[in-house]
Amino acid sequence: MRKVITVGLARGIFWQIIGTLVGIGMVTGVRFLMGLGWKAEPAWVLGAFVGAIFFMGGVGAVTDWWRWVKGERTLEVHEIHDPSGIWRYFGVSYDHKVIGIQYGVTSLILLAIGGTFALIFRTELAESGLQFLSFQEFNTLVGLHGMVLIISILLGIAAIANYVTPLLIGAQDMAFPRLNAFAYWLAVPGSILLLSAIFFGGFETGWTGYPPLSVRGPLGMQMFFAGVFLNGWSSILGALNLIATILRMRTSGMNYFRMPIFVWSVLATSIIALTATQLIGLSFQMVMFERIFGMGFFDANNGGDPILFQHLFWFYSHPAVYIFVLPGLGIISELLPVFVRKPLFGYKWVAMSSLGIALVGFLVWGHHMFTSGMQSYLRVPFMYSTLLVAVPTGIKFFSWVATLWQGRIRFPTPMLFVLGGIFVFLMGGLTGPPNGTVSTDLHLHDTYWVVGHFHNTMFGGYVFPLFAAIYYWYPKITGRRMNETLGKLHFYLMTPAFFVMSFGQMRVGLLGMRRRIADYDPALGFDLTHLIVTIGGFLIALAVLIFFINLIYSAKRGSVAVDNVWESRSPEWQVPSPAQMHNYPEPFEVVGEPYDYGLAGTQYVVFHNAEVSKGSEGSKL
Repeated sequence: MRKVITVGLARGIFWQIIGTLVGIGMVTGVRFLMGLGWKAEPAWVLGAFVGAIFFMGGVGAVTDWWRWVKGERTLEVHEIHDPSGIWRYFGVSYDHKVIGIQYGVTSLILLAIGGTFALIFRTELAESGLQFLSFQEFNTLVGLHGMVLIISILLGIAAIANYVTPLLIGAQDMAFPRLNAFAYWLAVPGSILLLSAIFFGGFETGWTGYPPLSVRGPLGMQMFFAGVFLNGWSSILGALNLIATILRMRTSGMNYFRMPIFVWSVLATSIIALTATQLIGLSFQMVMFERIFGMGFFDANNGGDPILFQHLFWFYSHPAVYIFVLPGLGIISELLPVFVRKPLFGYKWVAMSSLGIALVGFLVWGHHMFTSGMQSYLRVPFMYSTLLVAVPTGIKFFSWVATLWQGRIRFPTPMLFVLGGIFVFLMGGLTGPPNGTVSTDLHLHDTYWVVGHFHNTMFGGYVFPLFAAIYYWYPKITGRRMNETLGKLHFYLMTPAFFVMSFGQMRVGLLGMRRRIADYDPALGFDLTHLIVTIGGFLIALAVLIFFINLIYSAKRGSVAVDNVWESRSPEWQVPSPAQMHNYPEPFEVVGEPYDYGLAGTQYVVFHNAEVSKGSEGSKL
């Protein structure tokens, strides 16, 4: 018990509670001095942010900076040694690999929570009529399902990027290790606040938080806004760190067009996150101020405009889709040549297509607003810019097909999830244009067709590649391989279940079923389809449960994987697993192309120390 109390996470939560009470007391005291009575909302909102600040101090994320301010000496990052064992993951560490695992575990916990919310409201929808949820409870679960999984995706991307990027470019750590730790720990109180919304009355707006409904909602709406706001700051700081790391810390010989393709996708993603995330934070902050101070930003009666919120919100939230999927597409391009044993076709075009998607992604937000009352003359330009995204995305698909053509394909679990990601994301791409074309979107907007399309995009662009990445890099993290039998059971159960679920969603959407509603008329004949969709959702949950069992089981009992288990040319596989504290005992030099698989006599990286190079025959494959 004593050891638990000294752990950073426990201290942080304790001080978050204290800070929340301090913030509530500050507001209450000021209102008392002004002759005003108790008011819960401003007290809890300030308490939430003060609690987050206290959490960061309690967990130790600002300790070194505070020592520096006081003029005390702080250790260099390479002089700091983390506690051994599992406890190092419950406190502040500056090792990018530890932080990557912290991000990853937090992401998977939120994935399980958000998925559970979906199972609850899907059970309600399996039959017409209200079974066990009220409308308020249903709407809260739908909204939290969406936003909790969005935060889970952001943290999952940060997990892979944090762990893998320095290894891929030959860096010893991230450019700003202390900022890296700060960014992760900021997401923890943010996630706690987001989940706490359910205990403060919930909210009815879905994950978008549209006014005027969000202005009138219960206190849970404010906790929702505060949680997203803090996670947005975490995303911005993490993106800044990744950009600096990629631009300034590449090893000798690694010019931009010798970088692994996954690093290109991380760079493009980080540019979007750095430049666009402020907009969702600003839109939510304005609603918070409108609720607390009576400001009329989005109140038409006070000179405001609710359409302004949608412009601010979607200027981030559509590029955010590419924040979610670009790393996933990068994982597909990174892993595909390894298991096909051929060079990646059109490497430079694939690299540039990531930047192209990031750029065009800023020009398409208006297609979410075709039915909003936005000026009609804006519809056509946004329609064309939306369809333009298909060009850089199509480059990736053509590259994957050409890479697969006549390859010596192997089918371990990571490759299965790569191929699954390609097929599912293709379905997301094919079902997307009807949402971006004015004539069809006017009918499909806010129907279950959009739900099916979005799940295709997220599963194909993120979920399948995420599982591929975990199965692929798990031996590098732990020194053991995940169980192949359980991995393939996970894949072959989840894939058909997902198609059943998404096709069912799109079917009822085409028939007019609106999204975010708790009940429907039994005369419409949707009961059977919704029951099938619900069964598909539970099968997906069962498949993910198998993955979690595999993840935990293999950490202790998985087959040992010290050497280059995938015969990869990538530098992290040229040194023994698991990765050591500072990545590489000496810098390596890049002397060739990253994906020249199957070409005799080629080499990507060279370690000049014979001891380091002893297990690196994969670099010549």
